[in-house]
Amino acid sequence: MPRVRMSEPSLIDTYKQAKKQHEDAILLCRVGDFYEAFYEDAELIARLLEITLTARSHKNQRSPSPPMAGIPHHALDSYLYKLVKAGHKVAILEQTEDPRQARDENRLVRRDVVRIVTPGTVTDPKVLEHKVNNYLISLYLHKGTYGFAAADLSTGEFLITEVAELSKLWAEIHRFAPKEFLFSETFSDEEMLERLKTEVKATLNFLPEWRFEFDSARTELLQHFRTISLDGFGCEHLQAAICAAGALIFYLHETQKQEVEHILSLQPYTLSDFMVLDADTQRNLELTASIRDGTSKGTLLEVLDQTVTSMGGRKIRQCLLQPLLSTTEIAERLDAVEELKTQINLQEELRDALGQMYDMERLISRISLGSVNGRDLHALKDSLRLIPAVKTQLAHCQSPLLVAQNDALNPMTELVELIERGIHPKPPVTIREGGIIRDGYSQKLDELRQIVGQGKEWMDALQATERKSSGIASLKIGYNQVFGYYIDVTKPNLHMVPDYYIRKQTLRNSERFITPELKEKEAMVLNAEDRIQTLEYELFCQIREEVAKWTKEIQSISSVVAMVDIIANFAYVASRYNYAKPTVEESDEVIIRDGRHPVVEQLFTQEGFVPNDTSLNCRDEQLHIITGPNMSGKSTYLRQTALIVLLAQVGSFVPASAAKIGLVDRIFTRVGASDNLVMGQSTFLVEMNETANILNNASRQSLVILDEVGRGTSTFDGLSIAWAVSEYLLDDKRMGAKTLFATHYHELVELASKYKRAKNYNVAVHEDGEKVTFLRKVVPGGADQSYGIHVARLAGLPPAVITRARQILEVLEEHNISVEADGATGQPAHPQKPHPKMPRARGRISRKTMQSDALQMALFTPKTHPLVEEIRKLELSQVTPLDAVNILYELKARAEEASL
Repeated sequence: MPRVRMSEPSLIDTYKQAKKQHEDAILLCRVGDFYEAFYEDAELIARLLEITLTARSHKNQRSPSPPMAGIPHHALDSYLYKLVKAGHKVAILEQTEDPRQARDENRLVRRDVVRIVTPGTVTDPKVLEHKVNNYLISLYLHKGTYGFAAADLSTGEFLITEVAELSKLWAEIHRFAPKEFLFSETFSDEEMLERLKTEVKATLNFLPEWRFEFDSARTELLQHFRTISLDGFGCEHLQAAICAAGALIFYLHETQKQEVEHILSLQPYTLSDFMVLDADTQRNLELTASIRDGTSKGTLLEVLDQTVTSMGGRKIRQCLLQPLLSTTEIAERLDAVEELKTQINLQEELRDALGQMYDMERLISRISLGSVNGRDLHALKDSLRLIPAVKTQLAHCQSPLLVAQNDALNPMTELVELIERGIHPKPPVTIREGGIIRDGYSQKLDELRQIVGQGKEWMDALQATERKSSGIASLKIGYNQVFGYYIDVTKPNLHMVPDYYIRKQTLRNSERFITPELKEKEAMVLNAEDRIQTLEYELFCQIREEVAKWTKEIQSISSVVAMVDIIANFAYVASRYNYAKPTVEESDEVIIRDGRHPVVEQLFTQEGFVPNDTSLNCRDEQLHIITGPNMSGKSTYLRQTALIVLLAQVGSFVPASAAKIGLVDRIFTRVGASDNLVMGQSTFLVEMNETANILNNASRQSLVILDEVGRGTSTFDGLSIAWAVSEYLLDDKRMGAKTLFATHYHELVELASKYKRAKNYNVAVHEDGEKVTFLRKVVPGGADQSYGIHVARLAGLPPAVITRARQILEVLEEHNISVEADGATGQPAHPQKPHPKMPRARGRISRKTMQSDALQMALFTPKTHPLVEEIRKLELSQVTPLDAVNILYELKARAEEASL
């Protein structure tokens, strides 16, 4: 259908008025079959969407027409996605009355903004990632505490908490990975706002300060939940969180232009209930996003997520980023996983049934928001029909967690029957053009359909009668929207037309006629068809509203399905990859037998992954100094230990033959090297920031992973920092956290002789002449070489570079440049006094000399020629001119002899 010509100046006036109310949004106005943007918005979407920018001229118009750009109404969702993904709000100015009701030709069809689409309020399944939540977060600083509220409009999830520590706040922000933030207009932390734009890449929106004030926010929440207090949600005391949550609910109402009734509950949580994984740890362990490209490729999530439902996929992501701290809950999950792991047939049957389910959680949200069609209702019905089969399978389970899930499942038979009875088996995509309600659901609708059906039969009979009575065999009865029903007669047969035919239209090859009887029947049929479309839409809305009343129950079912899915998923993964059931207890031990890296082992399917043991505790195995060559597997070993601990506390089996995990409150990691150029931070500063975070926030119950601390600066500075950090970690009064420390500073092995709780380990290497083989086995003892030149050769450095490197290494070894401890013993000294155990330089070259320019030149230039040495030894003050000539003659002769 062609685009409607915009000839009414009042349409532009309507557009301008709406734009004034939504200045921060791109405004799209429905005009016929297109959504049009004008002025600056038209120029913006033309550039972003790569569509044509035009201008329409009007008769007798003196001023130039505004620039405009439009998109077909049927393609709105795909274009909306592009605009929202680019970080823009989009306001939809829609026709809010039937154009047929605007009978006055001079009156414009009424239009209003019906919704505002933002990055954090998208609900269209074609736009959203089906296994990723789409969070909108509201933050408000109240009396030194951050109120934190997170909502996913597409699922109805609404969470709140309060955070006092900035590092934990950033951990939550990265865990939720929101698409949009809400702040008060008075929020003044520019550094945080800049980090959110650059690191999280989220859209930032600001509301008036009074929207976040406690009384206003609390009132907004009470009105939404229709309660007289928030005690029922257990959060009345969380003032900062209530401030953030109330502003968020207001924003949802404002953007959706309706109630968001599928948000039924406010769920408070505390960070102390879960293991906190800061942003550095989430990134360094590559839990859900790869460091390389930000996708899930090569991450723990990619390996572990074999879920078969969208709900389970979102749930497992949440579980990985929020490990449990309750040994009881962990044990319940592990027992449930063990049961399904041992009952393979039951596991397969469950996964098969769950795999046929649609995303009920998002379906019921869209039903509540009124944005579904008949096919969506059938998808919900077909999913609910599988619940009895799931209950039958779970009835065989004995583990308490699976029994509880079975008890919580409701087959929803009444709702299934309603949809089955009311919605046509093959409904159209649209909901306003009829054909969506099943025969037999409404007596009135059936009668109207009968009238239309009989009318069409009457038209067929009339055509046969008129052909016979007129003798015109080619006579046809047709229909179009302009003239309605008509009798079409070709020109060669016009002389046979009866006198009672009324000429209506002349065409090139035929003429069209009507009769009073035909028009009377037409009025009856068309009126019935209009009434059918109207009635079908009304009936569909009634069914949709009835289904929406079951929102709470369907959300509960979705939650159960998600939990059953991840338990079955853990069992499947454990069987597929040979994972073992860990023991998680209240202790300070981490004992892993034959541990493997869950991601890296997938890359070693042919040569085989080499497993390693780990034994950590706070008594005599607190700090492991791990030395060995580059590329030998030190970093992999560190990460696999952290991942095994994390998986155990998630409630999953682990890649090992056995594991006993003492509950860990936090996992800290300092690995890798990278600049943060946007924030103006060098590699070394980033490294020190991460190390400072660990030393300031880790506890005795934490697990710390350090990889090459101090390498971003000079050797002596780096070694000094690494040594001091190690001592700090070993100090019971300060920390005493279980730590794995991989380093190339071989001098750190001296720590093991000074501290009982420090132990040395290295990655074994097999040498056969110049051939070096990395065995990737972690064994007791410290390494004495780094094999850096060997690794450089493997990396493909030019032979000339390798040769020169060996020459320099010989010079360094010849000068015996080393750093060793002086053998002092005892407990750490007072911080203000020189530490007796700090390593110091010894050998032929002192630290001061080593740092001099002369020595640097000596190390990185070839050895001095003997003739040069002789010249240096000459005492020129005692040499006569004649002697100088003789010496010069002799040196020249010797030089020529040596072919210099």
